[in-house]
Amino acid sequence: MKRPFALPILLLTLLVANPVLSADYQRGTDAALKGDYATALSEWEPLAEQGNATPQFQLGWLYEKGYGVILDYKIAGSWYQRAAEQGYAYAQSALGRMYRDGYGVPKNTQKAYMWFSIAAQSWDPNAKDMKNEITKTMSSTQLETAQRLARECVRKKYKGC
Repeated sequence: MKRPFALPILLLTLLVANPVLSADYQRGTDAALKGDYATALSEWEPLAEQGNATPQFQLGWLYEKGYGVILDYKIAGSWYQRAAEQGYAYAQSALGRMYRDGYGVPKNTQKAYMWFSIAAQSWDPNAKDMKNEITKTMSSTQLETAQRLARECVRKKYKGC
């Protein structure tokens, strides 16, 4: 994802962010929008550590892009996973992309499909398109397995997927 596309994603997450997040989240967002990613990191990290999904997703984004931190797909995936397990659709899609591309996790089209499918059932408008694209690369057996994985993950409330 190129930086011009990253800004709309950041702005969209603001619209759906949990309103109980403190002003620290907004300070982090304001800083990120100005390109001050170090400040964004310092504001979001404590909130993410407290278990807030939106800043967890945002930290994943910082690490995935290397904004204000050393680019690290494994750390990005870890933050995305934490937010995804709380039902945060954009984090679920981000995990799907990571599994699709093999960034920070082993490449796995079935897990990618699983996360795209789950995010598409929530509110990520791009997840359905990503799911449809990856479906074209899968055999019928792989697709059946991926659909089963998605059902099991939803049943487990996204934990341990």
